[in-house]
Amino acid sequence: MKKMLYDIDEMPPFGKALILAFQHLFAMFGATILVPILVNAAAGEEVLTIPVALVTSGIGTLIYILCTKGKSPVYLGSSFAFIAPIAAAYLKGGIGGAMTGIMAVGLIYVIVAIIIKFAGKEWLEKLLPPVVIGPMIMIIGLGLAPSAISQIGLDGTNFSWQVLVVALVAFIVTAVVMTRAKGFLKIIPFLIGIVSGYIVACILGIVDFSAVADAKFFEMPKFILPFKDYKISAVALVTIAPVALVTLCEHIGDHISLSNIVGKDLIKDPGLDKTLMGDGIATFVAGLLGGPANTTYGENTSVVGMTRVASVKVIGMAAIIAIIVGFLGKFTALVSTIPSGVLGGVSLLLYGFIAVNGLKVLIKNQVNFENSKNIVVASSMLVLGLGGATISIVSGDMSITVSGMSLAAIVGIILNLVLKDDDFSTLEKETDDDTASLLDIQIKIGSNDEEDDEFDKDDFEDDDFEDEDEEYLEKTLELDDLKEAIKEELTVELKEDILEEINKLRKEIERDRKKGKK
Repeated sequence: MKKMLYDIDEMPPFGKALILAFQHLFAMFGATILVPILVNAAAGEEVLTIPVALVTSGIGTLIYILCTKGKSPVYLGSSFAFIAPIAAAYLKGGIGGAMTGIMAVGLIYVIVAIIIKFAGKEWLEKLLPPVVIGPMIMIIGLGLAPSAISQIGLDGTNFSWQVLVVALVAFIVTAVVMTRAKGFLKIIPFLIGIVSGYIVACILGIVDFSAVADAKFFEMPKFILPFKDYKISAVALVTIAPVALVTLCEHIGDHISLSNIVGKDLIKDPGLDKTLMGDGIATFVAGLLGGPANTTYGENTSVVGMTRVASVKVIGMAAIIAIIVGFLGKFTALVSTIPSGVLGGVSLLLYGFIAVNGLKVLIKNQVNFENSKNIVVASSMLVLGLGGATISIVSGDMSITVSGMSLAAIVGIILNLVLKDDDFSTLEKETDDDTASLLDIQIKIGSNDEEDDEFDKDDFEDDDFEDEDEEYLEKTLELDDLKEAIKEELTVELKEDILEEINKLRKEIERDRKKGKK
């Protein structure tokens, strides 16, 4: 059965593709424009602008598509991981310090991509196994949960029944369309949810159109260029550069999550080296133009999963629209009038979907939580990442702050490398492998495949099989009993005895097979 309605290399009819592209635009719009707003609020003055953020996200996505040869349906948008570091870098080194730091992060990505290209990705897989990546994806989704709750107004600070109503409308409409709609409507649930919530918000009078009236139809974004508007400065480099570890984990996690969704291993094809290269060049270009650092957007990954439309051409159209919108003052202002409650309502599903995909990574890779090491790694990461843990190292004018996702990633990587697997869990895995091998033998013995055909059935009389079938059945029943015993017995000694018996039975079955008894 085909997993996607429109696969990575397929293109929906133009009209449908355009609507799907706008859905991706709306999915990323709230988060992308929120990054400049939050950075400016933290810095106390304008550091980033919304139009530049939109343009650089579109350009970055097109760069990514080119680097991956159109084999990965990823949208790049403004990264939340860099909000505090950019503000801190600006306060330390001005706009030059902030933009230099962003470009440095892009170069780190490029360097890692080159290493993977020539040295392979095995070292990275050892550094970031599923037991680390799964919790990281969950932290990304659940870490955004407070943002959705705040947008709805249920964080106990600014409650408004009107905001709650529009949030409920957006949430319920999106959920109903996702689960009950048919045809084309089923693949644009977020767009329908946002439009429905926006209409209700207009009726309730909580939409402010003053920004639309003041905006120009065409407006050049305020690009900030090196050597023209500022000098390259490494003063605040250590404030931003370490965050690359977080976004690196986020990048890998999002691609593994997306691989599960589309049913193709994007880490192998187009390859982690190409995806990192695209993300790195995109982030470097964003810093070069005065925009925020880019990252793979979980919101758009969620849209791909929930709509089952993985078309890279649709993603590319969304990127082109984002660039155009960055120059249209009126349209940018109009979209920015969408109330936070509407975005919060659909974000309940989007952010939850990201977290669930982290759980799916653990399940698909069969991470064994009978192994105490895996429990320690995952639980430590989740508590540190979601608990808001922060470590600051200050030396003179230099300071390094590691918090949230970055701290969780570092701790998870170290614990996974240092701690050893339980002996019990290791033996259990060996037992599972042996049991799987026996099942494979049993299936082959019971089948009438090409190997069986090489025996001349005329050489045997039907009654020759009666006793042998009974003998085979007894052995099969013995295997079933042994498998049950493996599941029930808990001591290492008993498991070793059982494994020995299994090996004996396996040899007998293989010997009988070679003799042509079955």
